[in-house]
Amino acid sequence: MKRVITVSVINQSGVLNRITGLMMKRQFNIESITVGHTEQLNISKMTFVVNVEDEVKLEQLIKQLSKQIDVLKVNDITEKSIVLRELALIKVVSPGNVRLEMNAIVEPFRPQIIDTSKNVVTYQVVGHPDKIDAFIELIRPYGIKELTRTGVTASVRETQPSDNTPQLSILK
Repeated sequence: MKRVITVSVINQSGVLNRITGLMMKRQFNIESITVGHTEQLNISKMTFVVNVEDEVKLEQLIKQLSKQIDVLKVNDITEKSIVLRELALIKVVSPGNVRLEMNAIVEPFRPQIIDTSKNVVTYQVVGHPDKIDAFIELIRPYGIKELTRTGVTASVRETQPSDNTPQLSILK
């Protein structure tokens, strides 16, 4: 099962290497990783999407991450109400005669055109990874020249549902 794990760390050289090295040694497959500064000076937040087979392995991962010297806080936010986003830059082959058609097809995804040339257009799409997957599949027949994705970043919503409110699955 895919899990969303956030790790707050002291921002210094080698921290990312130690964290990913620990996951590699324990044979956790990292599906996605993002790292960035937080509102606090010298603190960064890492967001991992990892495949974890069972609860025991998940608990082990959280404990092992928490023991790392530069780690301040570890959270499994998968079951919480979260905002989950990813960014993709997609260069698509688009001769002038199909550009209007292509733009009409992708309009419901609200992509931004961030670069254009005679035969190529570059879209920026931001949203849930499922939205980005759907956009890519829709645009694929036109010819994707280049595709770059940032990986998932997530934040826990301020208002959490009560315990008796059913949760929707955020990741498949």
